[in-house]
Amino acid sequence: MSRKKFFICFIGLIFFLIPLSANAQQPLIQKIGNGEVNWSEQIIRASGSGAPNPDAPNIAAARLGAERAAKADALRNILETIKGVRIDSQTVVENAMTQNDQIRTQVHGLIRGAKVIKTRYLSDGAVEVTVEIPLSGALHQTLLTQSSWGSQPVPKTGDPVHTGVIFDSRGLNVRPALAPKIVDEDGREVYSSTFVSKEWAMKNGVVGYTKNLEAALKNDRVAPHPLIIKAIKVTGPGNTDLVIKNADAQGLRDMSKNLSFLEQGRVLIVVD
Repeated sequence: MSRKKFFICFIGLIFFLIPLSANAQQPLIQKIGNGEVNWSEQIIRASGSGAPNPDAPNIAAARLGAERAAKADALRNILETIKGVRIDSQTVVENAMTQNDQIRTQVHGLIRGAKVIKTRYLSDGAVEVTVEIPLSGALHQTLLTQSSWGSQPVPKTGDPVHTGVIFDSRGLNVRPALAPKIVDEDGREVYSSTFVSKEWAMKNGVVGYTKNLEAALKNDRVAPHPLIIKAIKVTGPGNTDLVIKNADAQGLRDMSKNLSFLEQGRVLIVVD
């Protein structure tokens, strides 16, 4: 093959692979205030900035003061972002903090422990700091305190055929939440936080979110043999809960199957 033909083929391959790669990496990111929630990675991030104090005794002291101010700003921003996170169809975090002093105290404690993941020093002496905290783990335990983890029976007969379940909700304008519900056409619950053991909920959260079905099939949360169920509509005041057909719901209640993946929270929701 001539160099020219090889070059043309190589360029063509690159242009072919770029869209495939882009489609495979489509995390669900929700902007809230000056921060964002990455529902696919289950991470909350926010940035803040600080200006140097012109009255500082030296450059080092001015820079240190700017860095402290930037982190304080980032912590304020991530708190505002967390307040906007939806717990379920009826409640956002800010409501829960207002109604429960213990939740408010614990959330503030988690904020103080936020991890600094990036510090940027600008030429004018200003500093930008980015912090993050995980959605799963302690935040789940704080915000879902009323949940009766694992109280719903999950069929565990025989060897599992599926390693997880994907609910395809594309086109339904679903809003992400920490603990959405899946119900059948009669409104009977098929899946919620009460199906998940506390151990798995703290590790993985109740559900995961992604924006690409092909990528979902390979996601470690549900791979390698996930069950795919198409949601038929969204329900609840917060537009977080999904409705599936009664026939599909029956399959998730079949006591002759091993559906232990529900107990482990191996559930993905595909959104637009």
